[in-house]
Amino acid sequence: MESDRAGSSRKRIDTRTVVMLLVVLGLWGSAFAAIRVGLEAYAPGDLALLRFLVASAVLAVYALCIRLPLPQVRDVPAIWLLGSLGIAVYNVSLAYGQLSVSAGAASLLIGVGPVFTALLAMVFLRERLKVRGWLGIVLSFIGVALVARGEGGGVRFEPGALLVVLSALSFSLYSVLQKPYLSKYGAMGFIAYAIWGGTLSMLVFLPGLAQTVRQASLGATLAVVYLGVLPGALGLVIWTYALSLAPASTVASFLYLVPVSAIFIAWVWLGEIPLALSLVGGVLSLVGVVLVNTQGR
Repeated sequence: MESDRAGSSRKRIDTRTVVMLLVVLGLWGSAFAAIRVGLEAYAPGDLALLRFLVASAVLAVYALCIRLPLPQVRDVPAIWLLGSLGIAVYNVSLAYGQLSVSAGAASLLIGVGPVFTALLAMVFLRERLKVRGWLGIVLSFIGVALVARGEGGGVRFEPGALLVVLSALSFSLYSVLQKPYLSKYGAMGFIAYAIWGGTLSMLVFLPGLAQTVRQASLGATLAVVYLGVLPGALGLVIWTYALSLAPASTVASFLYLVPVSAIFIAWVWLGEIPLALSLVGGVLSLVGVVLVNTQGR
């Protein structure tokens, strides 16, 4: 009886944690709409760089406040590569993809990330998938194809959707390969290092950024700053804190709500409503993701 009570208490999630997670989901859901606003004045690379210059500055202040130690020199190349993959490739590909893919549809495509994570975990972590897991993967990829066709007007395949899928794949690879460094440096420390490394890689977009900022509308610039401060830095800090208060599997299940949040915010903010084919594909993708992560491993 005592072990049952202990197990149930570990699975329970309190109201404070739920509120924090809902805030994070709102912030992360709003990022897709904010990217669309930023793209009105910024090229995708410029947008991603400015966003993470802001996030890097915020996290630098946070790191000074908590006296975050520097990583070991031998780990710097690996952390830089992981940051380049999970921050630079992810965000630049997503921004380029959203030139032609709506905010809501992009969030649905990003939602298949856990499926890629499960496949990569088979390769790198030697995890196994059950038959239901493979069924979930098939459903998810059928859903991705439907979303891509929906964003192409229901007739042609929208190439921008492939860039969004590349974002999901790059972040999944980052999520699998980061595990030894997470255990070594802790979640908040590693996230800060990865963001700084990814921002360093995006400095290739620095030439001309100052001029772009001067020419951009105030609304577009504020949208990019918002992306760096709130969905970027603050969202990651709150998410990491929530992970320390509840089981990771329970906290991660809230990520299934990000596309719902993104579609609603894009509707209110931008007036975007995904086409029916995109919504059907998104539902199939999310059903597949849930199947992989709840019944498939």
